[in-house]
Amino acid sequence: MGATKSQSPKGFSAAIFGAPHGTPYPGIDNRVHRGAPDAFRHALHADTDWLSHWDWDLGGPLLRHGQTVCDLGNLRTKPKDGPGNRALIEATTRNILEAGAVPIMFGGDDSVPIPFIAAYYNQAPIVILQIDAHIDWRNERLGETMGFSSTMRRASEHDHVWRIVQAGARGLGSAREAEVRDALKWGAHIVTSRTIQHRGVEDVLKHIPEDCDCVILLDCDALDSSVMPAVAYPSPGGLSFTQVTDLIAGVAAKARIAGFAMVEFVPLRDRLRTAAFTAARIAINVIGRITPRAD
Repeated sequence: MGATKSQSPKGFSAAIFGAPHGTPYPGIDNRVHRGAPDAFRHALHADTDWLSHWDWDLGGPLLRHGQTVCDLGNLRTKPKDGPGNRALIEATTRNILEAGAVPIMFGGDDSVPIPFIAAYYNQAPIVILQIDAHIDWRNERLGETMGFSSTMRRASEHDHVWRIVQAGARGLGSAREAEVRDALKWGAHIVTSRTIQHRGVEDVLKHIPEDCDCVILLDCDALDSSVMPAVAYPSPGGLSFTQVTDLIAGVAAKARIAGFAMVEFVPLRDRLRTAAFTAARIAINVIGRITPRAD
């Protein structure tokens, strides 16, 4: 994609970093995701020579708004060090925010957004748009409260998170009846994949307030398994590439994209290496719609 290699996000519109590992569950190997950040980078690099070309997803060249993007590399996370990984992710995200840039995180499993969201505690209140096949409202799983089934439950506990919108749930949805009740009682707006298929992305976007700061969390399994097979739990009935990019465009038209995390990609399942390019194009749609803050 042509992001500048840098040790500091200062002076950039957005900063990319990789978080290969999050908080592990006993007996579940989180190393299957560790190559995802570099797989995304490799796919993004394919567009490096074409930055001045017209991008039909964006309606103009990628960096037409004067965006500047740096790449901070991958954090030195460890498969079994949940507390250490969370501390690294939160500190890096907070450093990017304090530098005035938009954090873009490439994970890693879906536990890595927990400290990513925590880092916004001293920023303007945020709205979260989670695009995911699962709603992730478990309080704990296998005795662990910070794992990938608890992402939105932990987000709901922060005072700086004032609205949660969840798009794409289908199948088993990572929730029992009690978790669904808890999510709805808190006020989460859950729009299933089936609803989006029948009624369009406007059923999601109507819940995004005007002029808010919106953090987008994309779990790759939100996409249909026919276009995104490289995930841990593929299932039919998911969103299309166009539906996901329409959601991103719709958020940018109403609000400010204040952060983006893309998780749950399994490189070893991307046998044709097309899924990484699909994910990279989604990231490009985010980058192309980030508006730099005025000095």
